[in-house]
Amino acid sequence: MGGRAARLGWLAMGWICVALGIIGALLPLMPTTIFLILAAGCFARSSPRLEAWLLDHPRVGPTLRAWRRDGAIGRRGKTLACGGIAAGYSIFLWTARPGLPLAMLVGATMAGCALYILTRPTAPV
Repeated sequence: MGGRAARLGWLAMGWICVALGIIGALLPLMPTTIFLILAAGCFARSSPRLEAWLLDHPRVGPTLRAWRRDGAIGRRGKTLACGGIAAGYSIFLWTARPGLPLAMLVGATMAGCALYILTRPTAPV
């Protein structure tokens, strides 16, 4: 019973991540790829058929396979991710008008995320 419940939990999380990935594809500044990477991981633990569906998908499959194989991110993905981080930080500063300590904390966190992205290997097109 515990194995089946765990499998169903992973399956549900996989579908939730797919839904969030689809929403991210439609909404600016919300990530897509990370949710699909998480979905593939969840499906790997629950449904090899759904994992294969994601990895073989003509649009997102190459990105997911590059991440899984090499931890690589394509040049376009890096550009869009870092651009989204910069835009998100700008919107945060403009709308929230935070004090200096909070602005620096959020900026350092976002810069750390951008640095992580930029230091990953670059996947071929």
